[in-house]
Amino acid sequence: MSKPKLAYYLAGGCAGCDISLVDLADFLVDVVSAVDIVFFAPTLVDVKYKDFEALPDGSVDVGLLTGNIRNKEHEHMAKVMRAKCKVLIAYGICASLGGIKGLVNLHSNQELLEKAYRDTFSTDNPSGELPSPRYVVDGKYELELPELTEARTLDQVVEVDYYIGGCPPHYEHVKAALLALLEGKLPPKGSWITMGHAVCEVCARNPVLRGEKKKPVGEVRRVIEGGLVEEECLLEAGYLCLGPVTQGDCGASCLKVNIPCRGCGGPIPGVRDYGLRAISAIASALEDETLVDRIEDPVRLFYRYSLPGSMIRKRLGK
Repeated sequence: MSKPKLAYYLAGGCAGCDISLVDLADFLVDVVSAVDIVFFAPTLVDVKYKDFEALPDGSVDVGLLTGNIRNKEHEHMAKVMRAKCKVLIAYGICASLGGIKGLVNLHSNQELLEKAYRDTFSTDNPSGELPSPRYVVDGKYELELPELTEARTLDQVVEVDYYIGGCPPHYEHVKAALLALLEGKLPPKGSWITMGHAVCEVCARNPVLRGEKKKPVGEVRRVIEGGLVEEECLLEAGYLCLGPVTQGDCGASCLKVNIPCRGCGGPIPGVRDYGLRAISAIASALEDETLVDRIEDPVRLFYRYSLPGSMIRKRLGK
């Protein structure tokens, strides 16, 4: 019996999702033995784009695409992955909702290039050169770079069969997802592959799990202000934790080290727009509506990982 064929492509991401695979340790050896990896770019297998493009459409059983779609090359490869793979999974929060790198949509590409190549204090660029999609070297060698686009989610380019959240996905959840994949125990198409519990439901700080009632949020505080109390619910203490509306496939990892949940796990089931639901959840938890004025930078708090996939995904004007 032939092994299922697997393809993997890293688009506009940081390769953190790749590290989650490495964190599988011994189990990764079992996975690699159980599948036939036909494409894993750019980090693992030296298979050229043209060789992957030459495969018959639908000849690959499963494709994992990580990172958001940030340029024309990503867009092209997303379409190739969709054509070749019977099942295509948006792997990680960047591919699923845009990720933290999706906050680039708050600025134009020109503003970002100016900042990166001209305006930083450490930049040495006296001629003010900026990257260009095309450049001719010595008058005869034409070089091309992929043209930047706005950051997009994978499903804004091609149809997606499943989603896995996390920045990066927790290795234990990756293991569970791969087992479900290999054993053919996947949920209905279009679903998030998840345990189905919010972060609060798996967080040891949750007073409800100790048989206590939740208290309203009486103040708004930032982590840098200190005063974190071990085992206390961070939201009750005033640190705006998004655990009530975020999938808890991470096992509340950040909460264990005194960091409020920022939503990288993606929305709990039934939520169309993560940022809107997060705003609603926090607003309903506040004791006094005037506390809203103390929320610093609400766009980067509530849409930190989901701006491209949100209903306000278009560029926000200054």
